[in-house]
Amino acid sequence: MEQKKQHVLLVTYPAQGHINPVLHLARRLAAANGAAVTFSTSVSAHRRMFPSLAAPNDEVQDGPVAHIPFSDGFDEEGFVRGTHDARQYLSQLRTLGSSSVSSILQSLRDRSRPVDCVVYTFCLPWAADVARANGVPSAQYWIQPATVFAIYYHYFHGYSSLITTACSNSEEDPKSTIKFPCLPPLQARDLPSFLTVPPDDPSAVVLDMLKDTFDTLDRERALSSSKPKVLMNTFAELEEDALSAVEDLALIPIGPILSPPDAGRYLLKLDEKGYMEWLDSKPRGSVVYVSFGSMTVLKKEQREEILNGMRDSGRPYLWVLRRECRWEGLELQDDGENGMVVEWCSQVEVLSHPSVGCFVTHCGWNSTFESLVCGVPTVGVPQWTDQGTNAMLAEKIWGTGVRGEANGEGVLEREELKRCLDLVMGEGESSVRIKKNVELWRDKAREAMSAGGSSYQNLRKFVDGITKSGQTIF
Repeated sequence: MEQKKQHVLLVTYPAQGHINPVLHLARRLAAANGAAVTFSTSVSAHRRMFPSLAAPNDEVQDGPVAHIPFSDGFDEEGFVRGTHDARQYLSQLRTLGSSSVSSILQSLRDRSRPVDCVVYTFCLPWAADVARANGVPSAQYWIQPATVFAIYYHYFHGYSSLITTACSNSEEDPKSTIKFPCLPPLQARDLPSFLTVPPDDPSAVVLDMLKDTFDTLDRERALSSSKPKVLMNTFAELEEDALSAVEDLALIPIGPILSPPDAGRYLLKLDEKGYMEWLDSKPRGSVVYVSFGSMTVLKKEQREEILNGMRDSGRPYLWVLRRECRWEGLELQDDGENGMVVEWCSQVEVLSHPSVGCFVTHCGWNSTFESLVCGVPTVGVPQWTDQGTNAMLAEKIWGTGVRGEANGEGVLEREELKRCLDLVMGEGESSVRIKKNVELWRDKAREAMSAGGSSYQNLRKFVDGITKSGQTIF
């Protein structure tokens, strides 16, 4: 008799930067590890991923992955930054989300599709409590680098006053450093932004959510005979020291987790312009790809500086600029053969194109990791959250890019952008060194996920360790 497949429920926050890596993991689990997989995000995100649904909460079978949404109380349009109160949303997300995910677990059990493990992203720590209440083990999926995880862990385990003091002193000495166990020396600007914002800043609510995340892991540790498991979208060779920085938890590197470009599901509609055909017309390594992700809205001054910096550089560019990021007074149009502007694109497909020679990025972890896996050097223009840390890692630790220096208003000026592009794409020693490092880490990343590689083995061992009795032995 054929052994029943382990059934994993993946629960994720309804943002593109969370959905992408979790959906990649879902497909990896189903295709490479033989697990049955159900993917769950909010109703509003679900209906945008599958816009042709007759009802917004219909279950969808998309290839090997089943999709069943949960309700966060914002089923029509979802949470909108700047419009809805973040604290109220997160409270409602916890209350309604917990009830909804519990109902999904019960429904699947009633339909003879019981879930054997719940995997959740860090914005949804309550999912661990829901899993435990339903007798199902859980694991967290950390979708930022292990270095950032270690920084947060130390902050919530005795280092908060040190960080606060160091950030205050950084105004007088910006180059002063903070030292954590097993991590490189960090300047204040290298820390996740949520550790440095004042308490009255709207984004300070995220720090409370992160504290809840680590409190949940501590509680799971106290209730279990084994260390709580945290799946990490990184690989052992890339962040060896950071992965050893936390002894109380089992940090399991399983990355890079990527799917084929045509397997993506987007909350934003792909632009119908022929950007891939446009890339086909450009020489190898000549195009600058510019994108700041699905959430960042750049200042008007910053957009103007990027536009003029790209024009001054004389290099062809493909710029992702969402509709809400356009502005009056300077209507951004294509620069003929030298520049194309799109509202959204398949990023992995673009980064995989041989004509792309540099990525000007906000340094979100998805973008940073995708550029590394695709072998494209970066110019980092970090804005908030983990992006400053990621930019530091790319420039100082891996040597795969440079970080642009912003002015006193936080704007990367056109001359600085041009300087960075010359460093990365020019003919000098820095460009040669960066390209060599990019190729090195690209090959190591691909090796980690190949059959027999470190991440491949870790993920297989995790899935094999999920037993039918509702316990994990890995």
